[in-house]
Amino acid sequence: MRNKLSLIFLSCLFSSAVLAGDGEYAVFRIPKELLKNANAVIRLQEQYTELLKEDKLFSREHYVITILNEEGDRFSGMFEYYDKFRDIKSVDGTLYDAMGMKIKSLKNKDIEDGSGSSGNNLADDSRYKKHNFYHRVYPYTIEYTIESVKKETMFFSSWIPVWSELIAVQKSIFAVDVPGGYLLRYKPFNYTREPVIKEAGGRKVYNWSLENYEAVKREFAAPSWKQITPAVLFAPSDFVIEDFKGTMTDWKELGKFQLSLNKGRDQLPDELKKKVAELTNGVKTAEEKIVRLYQFLQSNTRYISIQLGIGGWRPLEASFVASKLYGDCKALSNYMYALLKEAGIKSHYTLIKAGQGEDDLELDFPSRQFNHAIICVPMEKDSLWLECTSQTQSPGYMGGFTGNRHALLITEEGGKVTATPRYGINDNTQVRQIKAQLTEDGRLQVRAHTIYSCMQQDDLQMLINSLSKDKVKEVLQEKLDFATYEVDRFNYKENKSKRPSVEEELDISVSNYATITGKRLFIVPNIMTRHGRRLTQQEERKYPLELDVEYRDTDSVEIVIPAGYTAESVPTDVVLETRFGKYRSTVKIDGNRILYFRTMEHFAGNFAAKEYAELVKFYEAMYKADRARLVLVKSESTPKSF
Repeated sequence: MRNKLSLIFLSCLFSSAVLAGDGEYAVFRIPKELLKNANAVIRLQEQYTELLKEDKLFSREHYVITILNEEGDRFSGMFEYYDKFRDIKSVDGTLYDAMGMKIKSLKNKDIEDGSGSSGNNLADDSRYKKHNFYHRVYPYTIEYTIESVKKETMFFSSWIPVWSELIAVQKSIFAVDVPGGYLLRYKPFNYTREPVIKEAGGRKVYNWSLENYEAVKREFAAPSWKQITPAVLFAPSDFVIEDFKGTMTDWKELGKFQLSLNKGRDQLPDELKKKVAELTNGVKTAEEKIVRLYQFLQSNTRYISIQLGIGGWRPLEASFVASKLYGDCKALSNYMYALLKEAGIKSHYTLIKAGQGEDDLELDFPSRQFNHAIICVPMEKDSLWLECTSQTQSPGYMGGFTGNRHALLITEEGGKVTATPRYGINDNTQVRQIKAQLTEDGRLQVRAHTIYSCMQQDDLQMLINSLSKDKVKEVLQEKLDFATYEVDRFNYKENKSKRPSVEEELDISVSNYATITGKRLFIVPNIMTRHGRRLTQQEERKYPLELDVEYRDTDSVEIVIPAGYTAESVPTDVVLETRFGKYRSTVKIDGNRILYFRTMEHFAGNFAAKEYAELVKFYEAMYKADRARLVLVKSESTPKSF
């Protein structure tokens, strides 16, 4: 039985729901300022978490949200996962009209219950409960209450009261109930008040709240959501999951817990040990041995997700991968660790938060912030990093998926935070050379040679390794920035290394590239590399700028013009130097050739909101310069052809 303090707190917390029948959730009761820019308004959200035992958490979430228009419909449903570690005890729901009067109540038969396994998962014990009233008479209000019990204490729910952009919050309350001696760890963002703490019966209840928070309109290059809206992250001190206990008060202890999960799961069958010896005997350097074993992994295994029970955090045995030849990121990384260990090479199973544009770790808040596993091999001068789920990626290269961030090495002493390789402006390059021939009827024959390096090659490298040649051509026929064109020939060559590149050769026939007006041809000398983003000027920028990728583009273009034409108007040189980057373009006429040169450097960094106007000008100036036209005029003395 829960203690008296908890019962009193819950009674006060949720008593407002009974007022709904009196029109408590009528739309006219929403403060006018909360309707500005809002597609929906969270009228009330009450979240309560109680630590029942060292291995059990009770949660109750009650929320009421008013949907104002069609754009808000995506927030009108209920969707809850459950699995071996989480039971959903009850779900209640009610639909109200604009006046806050009840229209319909949720019935158990209306709740969809389905498998949570995705197409990438071979085995997954997660399931979901899902419901939607599918009411489309605006505005309307929905209310849900979900009670659940988690049979693990490694994860505490976070408080994110502002669900998304263009949602206002009328009231949100978050409470955590723990034993008096328990260390509840939390980290606030954009929330300066201390939690209200109530103590009774040997327990503590922590309370956070937010009221009348206006809808946020997301701005270009704004920082992450938790950097611009209120949020509180939570993590346990001591925790239990299945039969494993751990401590999360520092990274070292968290690493020790992962070490205990991995213990004894790196054993290889005898025939595979012989294969490792065959691959590495006589090889002189450790790096060459690593590359050979990594290529063996890539050639003989494939990624398939398996998420059963504690398998979401614990890798499958290396012997399983050896026999089945598949596994998820944890299993394949553990398998690679075992192969290296058999070859006498020390490596570290490594946890990381993967994904293009993902936030880096909160280094001052040790907690389970990871979604991926990789391998780090310490070398004499540097470390060699291995992405074990890719069958095509270069050894040592992390790219935009796991590069430029921190990770947690699982060492024999415990966890150790370190940085993955950083890819800067001298790494992320695109170097393009074009030779083209312009005909009198406006057609352009283009031969382009381009080398894409590091993060500039990521998407292309994946494309050419995942699609057939015919499919690649279909993509090329769609993505190039020409109105009407035909790809006559294409070829790709990969250069694999720690700083990989893809070499591209294209022959393209472009119809009507030049605009013809009488005896004049209007042509854009920048054929293929044009800055495509235009920003809207804002009266007042609210949030700082965060530009997270830096790169350099270099273009050299030669266009042979038809006989009898001369340049009547040539774009002037453009030179731009800003805190966000640099740009330079020049156009010259050399006999019957147009010579165009362009370099663009885009910097990464954090910038004040007041500097946004300068970024708008920089992008706009590049946009216009990249589309500047040269005018060719036909000489009157040129004889007509018949």
